[in-house]
Amino acid sequence: MIEHILIVFTVGLCFTFVRNDFSYYKTDYYSEKYGHFSEFERVEMLEAAKEMFYWGYDNYMQHAFPLDELDPIHCTGRGPDHDNPSNININDVLGDYCLTLIDSLDTLAVMGDSDGFIQAVQLLTDHLSFNRNNTVQVFEANIRVLGGLLSAHLIITDPAQPFGNMTPPNYDDDLLHLAHDLGSRLLPAFENTATRLPHPRVNLLLGVPVDTHNSTCTAGAGSLLVEMGMLSHLLGDPVYEGAARRAIKALWSYRDASTGLLGNVIDITTGQWTNKLSGVGAGLDSFYEYLLKSYILFGDDGDLKMFNAAYRKIKRFMRKGRSHCNMGVGDHPLYVNVNMHSGRPATTWIDSLSAAFAGTMVLHGDIEEAICAHALYYSIWKRYGVLPERYNWRLKAPDLRFYPLRPELVETTYLLYQATKNPFYLHVGRDILLNLNKYAKTT
Repeated sequence: MIEHILIVFTVGLCFTFVRNDFSYYKTDYYSEKYGHFSEFERVEMLEAAKEMFYWGYDNYMQHAFPLDELDPIHCTGRGPDHDNPSNININDVLGDYCLTLIDSLDTLAVMGDSDGFIQAVQLLTDHLSFNRNNTVQVFEANIRVLGGLLSAHLIITDPAQPFGNMTPPNYDDDLLHLAHDLGSRLLPAFENTATRLPHPRVNLLLGVPVDTHNSTCTAGAGSLLVEMGMLSHLLGDPVYEGAARRAIKALWSYRDASTGLLGNVIDITTGQWTNKLSGVGAGLDSFYEYLLKSYILFGDDGDLKMFNAAYRKIKRFMRKGRSHCNMGVGDHPLYVNVNMHSGRPATTWIDSLSAAFAGTMVLHGDIEEAICAHALYYSIWKRYGVLPERYNWRLKAPDLRFYPLRPELVETTYLLYQATKNPFYLHVGRDILLNLNKYAKTT
């Protein structure tokens, strides 16, 4: 869905040894309620997912393209807020680069829509230009735009063509050329910083803005290697991977000497942490994810060593509750936010982004723990119909009640199904799909 196929290619490497024999499932209740998902139900949900996608995609193409996204309330397209450059909630993401069409490329391919995919590639070849005076967030442009272009290029050039023939006529690495152009426009963010940490924003035409902020979150600076590394490998040019790796090593050097934990926000000019919250949710989530996925993609042992060290510290300082998921005394296990220097709990809430960490556990092979962590977030989803942005685990109530269509629980559910093949996760997927249609769809 939101994750591009560039990431999905790594998943299959991790599941060849996993068996569906986890004690978590071996109860009569789960066996009766979730132990079967018929072929009829599977096909029904497959068609429902396609219908959901094309409802959004077709309306975007009709009412919004070539702008970045569709405003679903007013059914009009929108791009950057040029009237208010300080509106970073919009301008960090939208850059006048057909964002939704790029986001949709890999989904069109996975659904086997060869005609739609080839048409989309042609539209981007005709309309997409990064020569624009827009300031965007490096992290967002990297994971969505650069990642989307590279993923589609890999699909096109894959000799196996697993989704059907997705090769446009006369394709001449057009999407790779666009990705190369964008990657080069992001590089100024990595230049001339004393800490080797990148600026969080860059102007696509002019480089780093004069009035730019000097703070970046750990995830923003440390979740660039998958896409930048892939760009380097495809071009045979190490500069992009090198920039992303230097940023990761710089962040790693600023972790606390006592706890080994990283904070949430750091000043790129001084290396001082301005937000000392450490957790697995917003501001840090994808840093851990990218360390592991980068190792899977590129095989650099240094990435795995950093991930393993971080994982041990997370288990030591952030994991609360009973030792075993379904045995013993105490609360259901969860991963809480702590102070990076002391390792002591710093908040009583967890956020929806932290639902992604169970997916990282799956890729790491810690399946029992992933099942346990996922169960917590799914129980919150079941209680409210969607996942609140923040949930107070002490009060057992939401702190922030809105749900901005986060995909993290969906991805984790997908990964757990791939790892276990347990039909329970197909039931979870159906619950999520039906509730998205119920609560989030506009007509």
